[in-house]
Amino acid sequence: MEEVTLTAETGRPTGSRAANRLRRDGKIPAVLYGHGMDPVAVAVDGRDLRSALSTEAGVNALVTLRLDGESHLAMARQLQRDPVRGAVRHVDFVVVRRDEVIGAEVPIHLIGEAEEVQRADGLVEQQLFALAIRALPGDIPPGVEVDISGMTIGDTIRVADIRLPAGVATEVEGDEPVVVAAASRLAAEIAAVEEEAAAAAAEAAAEAGEAVPEAVPEGAPEGAPAEAEAPAAGEGGEDSEG
Repeated sequence: MEEVTLTAETGRPTGSRAANRLRRDGKIPAVLYGHGMDPVAVAVDGRDLRSALSTEAGVNALVTLRLDGESHLAMARQLQRDPVRGAVRHVDFVVVRRDEVIGAEVPIHLIGEAEEVQRADGLVEQQLFALAIRALPGDIPPGVEVDISGMTIGDTIRVADIRLPAGVATEVEGDEPVVVAAASRLAAEIAAVEEEAAAAAAEAAAEAGEAVPEAVPEGAPEGAPAEAEAPAAGEGGEDSEG
């Protein structure tokens, strides 16, 4: 886990106008709190903050915040960003201890190439992009990796399949899907069209039908003609009167 140091200025005025003036001067309003410490309104240099949050650890970087001759180990939380530019407008720094298990979110990175899926014109769909974990501050990884090279159509990699570093745990359900290898949408559409066509052909054949065979008397040899109708009365035969 990378660690960075930031110098914070205390005694900043509060309020939206004062905060905007700070931002025009290249500073970012912030607050520091945690572990029984009363919240302290501070300001940090905008460029230094961007640099601190641009390491491999991202927002999970350990920050040593120096203010008024004291140092506080903290992590950046509750970042407020400009909705258009994405620049940080305000940040909460939460005091942490090195021996304290805390919660964090780390990104999920896919590695490898799913060659079998590609050969079958399939798609690899990532459904979970970040994993909520619990670990000591110094054990929080910059991310977790998921190898997709062995996937084939129909495979699913779930949270339980992820190998987490030592000292790192997650409370996310193990059956939560992370990556799914599926047939391409085009292939699925073609299969659906073919299935509909086959069903329509079968229905048309059923409607056209085949000639219904005449009933064969029970016990008659196979291929025997159907029993003829009995002659009407008076049409000859042994029982007719002379």
